[in-house]
Amino acid sequence: MPGRKGRILLGKLGEGHKGTQLKLARSLSEAGFEVIFTDLQDPDAIVNSALQESVDHIGITTLPGTDIQAFQELMKLLKEEEAGYITVTAGGFLKESEIPRIKEIGVMEFFPLGTTFDEIVSWSKENITVKHI
Repeated sequence: MPGRKGRILLGKLGEGHKGTQLKLARSLSEAGFEVIFTDLQDPDAIVNSALQESVDHIGITTLPGTDIQAFQELMKLLKEEEAGYITVTAGGFLKESEIPRIKEIGVMEFFPLGTTFDEIVSWSKENITVKHI
């Protein structure tokens, strides 16, 4: 669809408040993306929702207690569903030593605490592409 806005699904891993995630959703929406905000935490539910919503990208907020095995499951499910075209990023709480591991699994980028919404929006404009069906 020519001219379609990029579609981003926001999910989370771990337990915590969603205030920052809501602010990010607003920033991405104001930048021209269609944002599907969800409180989903289960990789299977996130992938199912991403497929139903025909998204181009999944953004995961990592909260305290995030198990990085969930990223492995998420990427495996995308591959199984032949949805490897859906890119994935994450940001928030994560041990520095785990960042290279999630990137090896297939997460495009990790935005650590302190990354501004402007930085995330700029990265998103440069790196999230609209898939053509």
